[in-house]
Amino acid sequence: MHFSIPETESRSGDSGGSPYVAYNIHVNGVLHCRVRYSQLLGLHEQLRKEYGANVLPAFPPKKLFSLTPAEVEQRREQLEKYMQAVRQDPLLGSSETFNSFLRRAQQETQQVPTEEVSLEVLLSNGQKVLVNVLTSDQTEDVLEAVAAKLDLPDDLIGYFSLFLVREKEDGAFSFVRKLQEFELPYVSVTSLRSQEYKIVLRKSYWDSAYDDDVMENRVGLNLLYAQTVSDIERGWILVTKEQHRQLKSLQEKVSKKEFLRLAQTLRHYGYLRFDACVADFPEKDCPVVVSAGNSELSLQLRLPGQQLREGSFRVTRMRCWRVTSSVPLPSGGTSSPGRGRGEVRLELAFEYLMSKDRLQWVTITSPQAIMMSICLQSMVDELMVKKSGGSIRKMLRRRLGGTLRRSDSQQAVKSPPLLESPDASRESMAKLSSKLSAVSLRGIGSPSTDASASDVHGNFAFEGIGDEDL
Repeated sequence: MHFSIPETESRSGDSGGSPYVAYNIHVNGVLHCRVRYSQLLGLHEQLRKEYGANVLPAFPPKKLFSLTPAEVEQRREQLEKYMQAVRQDPLLGSSETFNSFLRRAQQETQQVPTEEVSLEVLLSNGQKVLVNVLTSDQTEDVLEAVAAKLDLPDDLIGYFSLFLVREKEDGAFSFVRKLQEFELPYVSVTSLRSQEYKIVLRKSYWDSAYDDDVMENRVGLNLLYAQTVSDIERGWILVTKEQHRQLKSLQEKVSKKEFLRLAQTLRHYGYLRFDACVADFPEKDCPVVVSAGNSELSLQLRLPGQQLREGSFRVTRMRCWRVTSSVPLPSGGTSSPGRGRGEVRLELAFEYLMSKDRLQWVTITSPQAIMMSICLQSMVDELMVKKSGGSIRKMLRRRLGGTLRRSDSQQAVKSPPLLESPDASRESMAKLSSKLSAVSLRGIGSPSTDASASDVHGNFAFEGIGDEDL
């Protein structure tokens, strides 16, 4: 998750008080909340009491006198680094102190009173689920409310997540981010002030072996089935004409488990697909479509005069990755602190083990770069849990006497219509080969250094993966 403080604001104090500087905290490029230095200092002091000074990153010190514009900019950069460091720390970033601070600040900034509202959540097939929640309910609360409405058992809630998406003109979903524990879903979606943005329920794991747990339950089976049919219709899952015929036959027999068993064998089953973007692989400014799943990033591309091809980058061969954000300078080439900022350009860059002794940077330029990074991290987390012999089953907190709030009026997952005839315009793809050696690779340098260092995120989560995984 990408935290930034790209700008400050001079605001008037309450009741005619002295003006003060406000820091706008953005999450994935969208305003999350607006806070004062004193509020962030209070958060720092609370974290220090709970976890000790040695655990915390450096916090910018108080100043006795008013700050100059240069000092305001310096403090902004220091606070941005601080927030990023706290969020990326496994202990601090998951703490209730940190997350509740951000939830309160979000609600106060958007000036949303606490009240009961009806929130619309979509299933993957477009079915609407209306749940009654409080505007102050956090992501876990809303997820539990949706589960209660659908009658999904408690022990399967952790297999699903809520995602913020943008609905495009053709009805397809463009995934913005997975909703996190530090935000209020109702406030997050309504503050965007656009009907394009929706909340969608989708499975949150990558390894299809976990399907077995979900498919044993009727509601879980129906959710997986609806998602899979929808992904096939969108072209996210790659299906031949013969496979399409077999799937439709199983649909007609209402053989949902057998349908899913066949779907599990198909290329890109369970993958998340992103909007078309640009990569520097296998050549500069190459148009690609990126999909994430099965412990890999898949790049679909077309080289001049060639058929559609696919290259696969395994996460076990990525030494590290980082998200870089840069802001184009306005005409004239200079920018004063906090002013004249243009649209942020996002890049995901990863260092990939092309062969035994050769690492190479690959860069993807996409507005969804942060979402791609989140997918990579969750695939890493899942691999590490599996490697240690653990389970992805989440131990969710239980409130209200240790049980979930169950809805009085429950809603069934609607069975999707039969698959339509396969799109004749969809091409088959040639594999570039698992090690990508079939492509002539240019020497690609490290990502551009024009971006601020505070926007670069390193991730070395694979220190525990051994050579046998390569």
